[in-house]
Amino acid sequence: MTKITIAGRPNTGKSTLFNALTGTRDALVHDRPGVTRDTICGQMVARPDCTLCDTAGLERGRVGIGADSTSMAIDAISESGAVLFVVDGRVGLTPEDIDWARMVRRKTHAPILLLVNKSESVKRLGDIHDFYKLGFGEPVLISAEHKNGFEKIYEFLEKNVPHQTIESGDTRRVRVAVLGQPNVGKSTLVNRVLGENRQIVKDEPGITRDTVKIPVRFYGRDILLMDTAGLRRKSNVRDDVETLSALKSLDAIEKSDVVILVVDATRDIENQALGIAARVYDSGKILCVALNKWDLVDSDARDEKLLKLKHHFTNSFHQIIKPMILAISAETGTGVQNMFKRIYEQWDISNATAPTSLINKIVGELVEQRQPPMSRLKRPMKIKFARQSGHHPMRITINVGGASDIPESYTRYLRRGIATALKWEHLPITIEYQKSENPFD
Repeated sequence: MTKITIAGRPNTGKSTLFNALTGTRDALVHDRPGVTRDTICGQMVARPDCTLCDTAGLERGRVGIGADSTSMAIDAISESGAVLFVVDGRVGLTPEDIDWARMVRRKTHAPILLLVNKSESVKRLGDIHDFYKLGFGEPVLISAEHKNGFEKIYEFLEKNVPHQTIESGDTRRVRVAVLGQPNVGKSTLVNRVLGENRQIVKDEPGITRDTVKIPVRFYGRDILLMDTAGLRRKSNVRDDVETLSALKSLDAIEKSDVVILVVDATRDIENQALGIAARVYDSGKILCVALNKWDLVDSDARDEKLLKLKHHFTNSFHQIIKPMILAISAETGTGVQNMFKRIYEQWDISNATAPTSLINKIVGELVEQRQPPMSRLKRPMKIKFARQSGHHPMRITINVGGASDIPESYTRYLRRGIATALKWEHLPITIEYQKSENPFD
């Protein structure tokens, strides 16, 4: 796919434009400049054969997060097939616009379209003719917020970006979201999988703000990797940008197939991490707990620590039989490939449908070993028929006759027995009961 990059100084409306052209809310939008830090990409609605990239605002700083963000934005510009250079029509031409226009011309020979954003009100615009000084030709007036002027963008792409054939068939990638508290090594893990420093990594929390979706082929599979902002307790969040980032991180759970919950192995497990795990289980997603920084744990304490953590997770959630907890070091790469091997195995299992005859055999044996309890009305409950009725989570529907008030303890017994027999111990499982109709009613 051809890469189209949105570039410009901070707070010109680049992220709003990205969301409008991709038909998503993937880019974090706020009035504060410098909210976008990492480069995020998505598919254009009008041109599905094009990948649109939203970059951080170009800044002059030579060190710090701003410098890292600018460096990544420049890399994206250099790799682009076309550039949308965005300026603020209300503010007018600034010296920064001129400086960055020179930089863009140095870094790419791709066609460039100059977009004057926030142009919904002509009365509030500065002198449009000043923008000719940037050397990008005629300025195009748009309003990213109101989606005005987009036809000029599409005409520019039609003229300068050849259409590419999109392969048909089921090519959907496994969506893997990386979640966790701040500064546990999420972006370091993402960079390890990508094999490049794509995400900004600093020894301070709150660096990642957007949920960044990156298609990549890793260990023999095509996946969509989602790096998310760190999640802190609500009582510690006092910034509205961090609140928006946290909401996007939680939304990533719903949009994922697998969640890697990264925890710091050098610290004790916190209730915050357990809360994230509970949300993942409730959403029916596959969960892998990655004990990062395992290389920093004292070798004599590793076995005891691993057993303690597994015991903690197992006792916290009855939905899962055996939590998938794996030790890794994102910094050195130790255990990362093995973790993804295990994730792929569970994903393949979760897409399979168990034969109905096998499920009935398993359930029949479980009932024979331990009969269902009597109902409150002292009526016997009869389990008649069982089948797999869904995936993600694995859903088993059991037809019952007689009593319908089956206690949770017996449901947990059936869930554990079915999971063990079918090797579903690492997968979320739900059991639902269906009352059989009486043919004589």
